[in-house]
Amino acid sequence: MDIFALVFLSSSLLVFSFVSSDAVDSITQSQTLRDIENTTLVSKDGGFVLGFFSPGNSNNRYLGIWYNNIPVKTVVWVANRLNPIPDSSGVLMVKSSGSLVLLSQNTTVAWSANSTKEARNPIVHLLDSGNLVSREENEDNYLWQSFDYPSDTWLPGMKLGWDLGTGLEKRLTEWKSLDDPSPGEMSWGIELNNYPELVMKKGSEKYFRSGPWNGIFFSGMPELQATPLFNYTFVSNKDEVHFMFELIEISTITRVALSQSQYMHFVWVDEKQKWMMFLSFPKDGCDAYNFCGAYGNCIVDESLPCHCVEGFKPVSRGTGHQEEWYRGCVGITQLSCEDKDKIGFFKLPRFKMPATTYSWLNESMSLNECRVKCLNNCSCTAYANSDIRGGGSGCAIWFGDLTDIRQMAANKEDANSQDVYIRMPTSEQANSIKKEVKNKQKTKVVVIVVVAIAVIFGVLMIPYSIWKRSNFRGEDLISFDFSNKATQRGLINKKRTGKGRNKEMELPLFSFSSVSTATNYFSASNKLGEGGFGPVYKGSLLNGQLVAVKRLSRKSGQGWEELKNEAMLIAKLQHKNLVKLLGCCIERDEKILIYEYLPNKSLDYFLFDPIRHEIKDWATRTHIIEGIVQGLLYLHQYSRLQIIHRDLKASNILLDKDMNPKISDFGLARIFCGNGSQATNRIVGTYGYMSPEYAMEGLFSIKSDVFSFGVLLLEILSGKKNTGFYQSDSINLIGYTWDLWKSNRSLELMDPILEDTPPANVLLSYINIALLCVQENAVDRPTISDVISMFNKEPALLPSPKKPAFSFGRGMEDLGSSKRKLEICSLNDMTVSILEAR
Repeated sequence: MDIFALVFLSSSLLVFSFVSSDAVDSITQSQTLRDIENTTLVSKDGGFVLGFFSPGNSNNRYLGIWYNNIPVKTVVWVANRLNPIPDSSGVLMVKSSGSLVLLSQNTTVAWSANSTKEARNPIVHLLDSGNLVSREENEDNYLWQSFDYPSDTWLPGMKLGWDLGTGLEKRLTEWKSLDDPSPGEMSWGIELNNYPELVMKKGSEKYFRSGPWNGIFFSGMPELQATPLFNYTFVSNKDEVHFMFELIEISTITRVALSQSQYMHFVWVDEKQKWMMFLSFPKDGCDAYNFCGAYGNCIVDESLPCHCVEGFKPVSRGTGHQEEWYRGCVGITQLSCEDKDKIGFFKLPRFKMPATTYSWLNESMSLNECRVKCLNNCSCTAYANSDIRGGGSGCAIWFGDLTDIRQMAANKEDANSQDVYIRMPTSEQANSIKKEVKNKQKTKVVVIVVVAIAVIFGVLMIPYSIWKRSNFRGEDLISFDFSNKATQRGLINKKRTGKGRNKEMELPLFSFSSVSTATNYFSASNKLGEGGFGPVYKGSLLNGQLVAVKRLSRKSGQGWEELKNEAMLIAKLQHKNLVKLLGCCIERDEKILIYEYLPNKSLDYFLFDPIRHEIKDWATRTHIIEGIVQGLLYLHQYSRLQIIHRDLKASNILLDKDMNPKISDFGLARIFCGNGSQATNRIVGTYGYMSPEYAMEGLFSIKSDVFSFGVLLLEILSGKKNTGFYQSDSINLIGYTWDLWKSNRSLELMDPILEDTPPANVLLSYINIALLCVQENAVDRPTISDVISMFNKEPALLPSPKKPAFSFGRGMEDLGSSKRKLEICSLNDMTVSILEAR
């Protein structure tokens, strides 16, 4: 059953299960809302509540609005985000002018909302939409409304954008953490250029951009079209610029929330008693703002995603490695404005429109008039129809470099696509057109050959599926099913077996001979290391790209299942702090994975090697910590699959040339079903990093990774391994840290080689956070998103840690006493990853 069917079923159930309430939905001047009396307002239909609450584990009190008719308390608006009330003394009242005032102890104003005009008989009313309004008692015009001042949630009927008359901006801002609703760095709203668009920002930096509205949807968010559930509306005129959505099925419960890295649209499914996310942005790595630079086209399905658009070349002229493409592209031939006959335009079909910071808009021009306008302006670099409805109308023109563009997937209807025309010399335009025609002809030939092969091999019951040509010379990108026995013999079999079949994955498939040549026939001089999976070799592809080749050892207990799981898992991940999988090889009973090569090896090489113990500056260490945290946040919350790594450790943190950390090793994946902790009979990990509930009982959750991160954080701070570290009565680094913490000597933990030791309060915060992460009980540990928010807090504001796990007298013998069999692996052993589709 798809999500739309579930929502419609839930909506029908809610209609019949709703019970009316006698609770009041408004207050007047003579009435108040008091926290100590636990008084609330409930909307007439019972859908929303206005009252006082404490978020997460915080004791602070806030005035807010949340859903009333679902079991999961979900806050959609907060009044006093910046001024929490420390106790239950909060009082909400209505002034004679119509303004709202929230008072705390000693009549201190914690929050206020001024009305737009004086009122005679003001009333505060909680509407069925979740909108809190101040109005005259017998009038519908609002003096003030909460929808004009959103928090992190966007509700149906709420406008995001600008009131151009008053200058009021309505923008979403994330909560700092689950315990703190004050505005965080991430925000989401409309940017007022000549051609407006939605922009997600992290601080002042652009993080994601929707592209401009084309009459039907935002060009970079084609998913935001009318659905059976919602209608979307964009308005831009002299009075206002706003975007909103409305419900088609009025009983649907839905919200959009802004997190620390994503716009997420949820619907409540009563049948499952949970929020289900059916839409989120950014949706992949190519959605990152200006990922490939000026004139760079990002193609997410390819292992090397950045390409120059036709008629352009990379800015750099180095080795041709992918890193150089991120710097953007320049025209192959220099443009000249003197001779217009030598200037043309090349059409880029179905592209996300460029960033509109430097743009011009005329909604009455035709496309041909737009072309002439651009041709006559030497600064114009591209043009397009601003509205794609009815065959297209309006004119949008861009000036300067074209940034943040990417080719979008084909729409169901050709009419619902937007093309942009890029200015270039007619010579390059002709070359590009010839190349396009040649590619189309080549595609036809390939299709004919593929059909012929399919017919021939269909008779033999060994059908091949050729996906498309790889960027790697001489290699085919092939779609294959790892679970099929024919595949294990090196055949590419797409046969379906009915119920229980595995989904196909698409990866570049390398021949064994090419991998062997790349690694100098797996020579010892190319060997980078060896773990439980098998040896890892440095290799060089024919195009000069360096790779890391992981070869499954035939003595290893792992096999096709582990290879399949690691390949399928990593192929779906797109994050700068995760290692990229480039392809695999399955010939001659070989099981080989090919990864991006990271020249600085792993973190343990720099932390624990007595010779290379070189990370002496605090900035580099914090940069590594922040990267690890961001990678984990993506795995736990924002990837398409919820992933629990289960073997996070220093040797599984790889470093690129700029010391950027990348989490590696995702083998032995399992389906992660349900919420909370899951159990396994096979415990595979690394002693010293495993949480107690996993080591003892085989229970794992996202808090297992949090424990491992806490250990890793202590190792980064101290430069010492957790295991094999003995000091006084401590069995390990955790115990030693706890000793120092209790005796107020925590600063002694810091690595003495650090040359630029930061302030003591910063160090104490990091140690406090690490100890919170390694607490005995999983429920006491913070989530990774909580950890991120804690890094910005003073030590005095952080919770006090409880006694950590494994701090005293519990060694290998004790671990071995568990009823479950414990398999302790050596350095660089296998990684266990758990995933759940979301």
